[in-house]
Amino acid sequence: MKPGFLDKLLARIDRIDPAEARQLLDRLVREKGFLEQVFEALHEGVIVLDEDGEISFINGAACRFFGIDAEEAPGMRVTACIPGLEWKSLAKPGTSVSRDLEIFYPENRFLNFYLSPIQSGEGSATVGWVMLVRDLTTTRQEAEQTLESERLNALTLLAAGVAHEIGNPLNSLDIHLQLMARKLKKLPPGDRQPLEENLSTARREIQRLDTILRQFLQAIRPTTPHRERCDLTQVVRDAVKLLEPELESRHVTVELDMDDDFPALELDAGQFQQVFYNLLRNAYQAMAGKDGVIRISAHANEFEATLSIEDNGSGIPPEQMGSLFEPYRTTKQSGTGLGLLIVRRVVREHGGEIEIQSEPGAGTRILIHLPRGPRPVRLLEPPVSIIDID
Repeated sequence: MKPGFLDKLLARIDRIDPAEARQLLDRLVREKGFLEQVFEALHEGVIVLDEDGEISFINGAACRFFGIDAEEAPGMRVTACIPGLEWKSLAKPGTSVSRDLEIFYPENRFLNFYLSPIQSGEGSATVGWVMLVRDLTTTRQEAEQTLESERLNALTLLAAGVAHEIGNPLNSLDIHLQLMARKLKKLPPGDRQPLEENLSTARREIQRLDTILRQFLQAIRPTTPHRERCDLTQVVRDAVKLLEPELESRHVTVELDMDDDFPALELDAGQFQQVFYNLLRNAYQAMAGKDGVIRISAHANEFEATLSIEDNGSGIPPEQMGSLFEPYRTTKQSGTGLGLLIVRRVVREHGGEIEIQSEPGAGTRILIHLPRGPRPVRLLEPPVSIIDID
């Protein structure tokens, strides 16, 4: 319909034949229905408001964004549907507004809305408003992932400098300390003992620096997994056996609950042994006293394989949950803060994700979700014959 058509129609309504009027009304109904179908097909939210900010029309996308019932929406003020909006500050005649908005009901979303006035003609007064709402949640997540990738790239460049500036001097110092140890053996026992203690301390500190450097490089250096079909439950058992002396010394019990039919997966067994080594060490180090228990379970469905490592340790404070994967964030005096960063990098390189659940004082549960690969083929049961043929 052209602008002003309704005004012309109403001006001459008394001169229009009833049959013609019905055709025109049918045309209006069809066009209204067509426009509603177009608006309902949009992924963006569309809200039409009158000059007082009351909803005249709202499409399905906007209803889903804000948890609004489409039948109850007409006549409601938009400020009642979207908390935090001040209509007087937004609805300025002749002014369009673009603004980001975070909502928490019915889902936590990051939105952007564009509010534009509707005028009956050029230079005329505002008779309403149209609000277009876009969902930026996915875009924001992608931006965060890009930022994280850029941060890791910056750390990679730093690692090259660290490896060159620290790695070589550490090797040189270790060699010279070995030479000094040989010469100390020629000294009398009384003069040798204090020097050997100092020398042993120096060598331990050099080894600690070398460990930090290797973990740092391993955490951020891009690597290509050497995938081969292997039994992940056996990799877990090997990691537990490797840490068995430390677990026994701390009186920590390990309980295994793994499916016998847990599927073989295409992955790098060496990398995942390091993953389980890091997670198991974190688990038993979180247990201050005796009676520590680590429960390891492995289950799978048709789509993914899930491995869980749960402890009854001290748990993780809520304020630290958001920074678990940041480098050098650690609660341990001798920790480097790189263990979980290594774990997440390995899991993501295999197409999986890591999930952490924790309650202070109750313990921590870490779940590793991995894609299972091709869905298993289901064979149909042989048909039952219902006709006996003699």
